[in-house]
Amino acid sequence: MEPIEFGGEMIDDVGLYESTWKELPWKFEGGTPIIAGAVGLGAAVDFLQEIGMDEIHSLEKKLAAYAEQRLAEIDGLTIYGPRNREVGVVTFNLGDVHPHDVATVLDAEGIAIRAGHHCCQPLMRWLEASSTARASFYLYNTEQDVDRLVDALIKTKEYFDYELG
Repeated sequence: MEPIEFGGEMIDDVGLYESTWKELPWKFEGGTPIIAGAVGLGAAVDFLQEIGMDEIHSLEKKLAAYAEQRLAEIDGLTIYGPRNREVGVVTFNLGDVHPHDVATVLDAEGIAIRAGHHCCQPLMRWLEASSTARASFYLYNTEQDVDRLVDALIKTKEYFDYELG
């Protein structure tokens, strides 16, 4: 197979009218490696180590618990998954409103969630749900972000003029 991109470090020998490729993987790695990406990854690892992974995990759990508590206040909203979550992810559905519609309305409110079957159709069949909505929280999120999510879901409910419960 011939390379589709060309650059330094992929050529073994160059002649006047021909060249030969280096062995794999170098044959397909033409040009300068992604040095900025490696430097950025190093800075990200340093940043996370400075904060502390246990601290980040604790914050994720706290935000997920708060989100679960606040989301439970919305009539007709179904929360999936275990209580006392270990990660900052809460999966839910808002009555019969399709999760893609929920995501679209939330997007208009400046809130990003994931909606779909999450590459897990067997689970969706078991849940008897075509798909779900999923909110994720990390160290850059706050309880105010969760409050905004809940307020936007209430607006979504009103938008679809749907009595849930």
